[in-house]
Amino acid sequence: MGMAEKRTKADRLERQTEQLEERADRHPDEIEKKPSTLAPKSDEPTVLIPIEKQIQQRAYELYEQRGRTDGHDLEDWLQAEREIKGRLGSAATASLLAVLKSG
Repeated sequence: MGMAEKRTKADRLERQTEQLEERADRHPDEIEKKPSTLAPKSDEPTVLIPIEKQIQQRAYELYEQRGRTDGHDLEDWLQAEREIKGRLGSAATASLLAVLKSG
């Protein structure tokens, strides 16, 4: 890899960082109204549910799938937590990559 190529990558990363900082500094009214990549593709309004409530709902689904067998509440909760947090982490990573690619 030549020196010019290294410099180009460094310049590109610096420009991307500056662009992200500029976006973060803008007033909310100045931000473009683009559809979120995380929004559902249906016409129904998006309802934000707190993460703890999402985990609680998923844990109950797991309980029902097991045939409502008692004694697995902690296991269900931890499984639900892994699923929900994993899904949120993946979505956040995808958003960050989309921002970086668009810059």
